[in-house]
Amino acid sequence: MAASGNLKAIGFALASMGVFATHDTIIKLLGAHYPSLQVLFFSSLLSFPLVSLILMQEKTPGTLRPNGPGWVALRSFCAMMSGVCAFYAFSVLPLAQVYAILFATPLLITLLSIPILGERVGFHRWLAVSLGLCGVLIVLRPGTGQALSFGHLAALFGACCSATSAVVTRKLGGSERPLVLLMWPMLGNLLLTGSALGLAYVPMQLPHLAMAGMISVLGLTGGFLSILAYRTGEAAIVAPMQYSQMIWATIYGWFIFRERLDLPTIIGASVIIASGLYIVWRERSHGHASNRPVIAARMRADTVTTPKSTLLGRILFHRGNSHH
Repeated sequence: MAASGNLKAIGFALASMGVFATHDTIIKLLGAHYPSLQVLFFSSLLSFPLVSLILMQEKTPGTLRPNGPGWVALRSFCAMMSGVCAFYAFSVLPLAQVYAILFATPLLITLLSIPILGERVGFHRWLAVSLGLCGVLIVLRPGTGQALSFGHLAALFGACCSATSAVVTRKLGGSERPLVLLMWPMLGNLLLTGSALGLAYVPMQLPHLAMAGMISVLGLTGGFLSILAYRTGEAAIVAPMQYSQMIWATIYGWFIFRERLDLPTIIGASVIIASGLYIVWRERSHGHASNRPVIAARMRADTVTTPKSTLLGRILFHRGNSHH
């Protein structure tokens, strides 16, 4: 039964990653015509009613006032910046390069779990992190004649913000209502990206506005499939399925954007993925259930258009405070 559940979970996870990759591809398509902050604004604005319907299922009484305002503010800022950076990076870089850099998130979660969660990281995980960060350098290839663009820096900063957001969510545990953790980044994002429209705005055609709406729908659909995956199978089996996005990036990149994988991206991504898989394996084999920050983070970046599946799951299924 467990094997059957894991097979179903893998299917849900692979479908989720395919949906997310389509979500990111549409971001790139729209980014060729409009400022990335404008695309993010309309995508998040159109996702607001859908997410609000889910948030209305929250049965825990309370207000939007956080119990730990400092941590909630940090998480909200990081979730907002993760979305801003990801939308920009997808707009200006090849899909495979963006994914390769974002795949460094588990490595950064491992590092940040030391000061924030008080976790002890052994030699093997330190080695995996070090090799993974070398993989990032291979993808970025500084000093090789290829200019290190702002898009590369945005992707790297987005990975840092996504990792921080995940670790802070783990730190807060059940002390904050999911509604608080989801609403503050949404409201802050609308304020930030809405104010940016005054700096750079391009009138959107109706088909492109519909595509922005599709980003919202795909983000939530991917989130639901991710929830099903983690409810059906083992988290340690499901989490590595994120790396299947590299396959989608290759397919979409080739057929839609005429992008080709270059050797440094292939080598760097392989090193990063191998490091991430090793960290997941170490957490599964040697970590306690409460001491697995990478597995608990569920890998996929948490942005306004793709709210964190752990929080959505707590609202939809009214889970207890032990699963985050």
